[in-house]
Amino acid sequence: MADVLPLVEARLRSALGEPGARAAVTFLGTDRIEVLRFQDGDIVRYATLGMSAQPMNDPTAVVADPVKGARAELVLSVRAGLAETDKVLRPLAVLAASPQVEGLIVAPGASLDVGEPLWPGAPFTSVLVAEPGGLVEDLELDEPLDPVRFLPLLPMTPNEAAWKRVHGAQALQERWLTNGTDLRDPSRRSVPLD
Repeated sequence: MADVLPLVEARLRSALGEPGARAAVTFLGTDRIEVLRFQDGDIVRYATLGMSAQPMNDPTAVVADPVKGARAELVLSVRAGLAETDKVLRPLAVLAASPQVEGLIVAPGASLDVGEPLWPGAPFTSVLVAEPGGLVEDLELDEPLDPVRFLPLLPMTPNEAAWKRVHGAQALQERWLTNGTDLRDPSRRSVPLD
């Protein structure tokens, strides 16, 4: 079975350009997770590389399928120079390792929480997983492998995360849209929720 990570990196490079930096994090009992940093004008994008090496499997399954199952990488976009967003590398790697560590299946509409600010002074401790396909197209793999999906992450304040748990991801995204929320602003305030 071909290693999918070189194909994933090639797709990221074709969509986002050459990475300006990369860092690797390894957690006990997991594969190495890299985070690549891409600069596009005043936007900096962080993309994980390594989460898609293994398919995500149902944690209740007796035996994990080594071939079939959803594969994904995470992409976070923020405005450059407004905060120490490069410190998001470890929290992003933690989120990317969560399918291996916790048996999570990361899918659009899910909330992922790191339990601490995403970067120093960030008003966000969690992210909403958005629909793929906009920034980086899905990477089709040879049968029987599922395609790799590149899932955008939208930072959420604790209040937004709590509101989303009650009202759902769609309602929160509509609230952001209605209020013209700049989801790439690394220091934005919570959207009005009443």
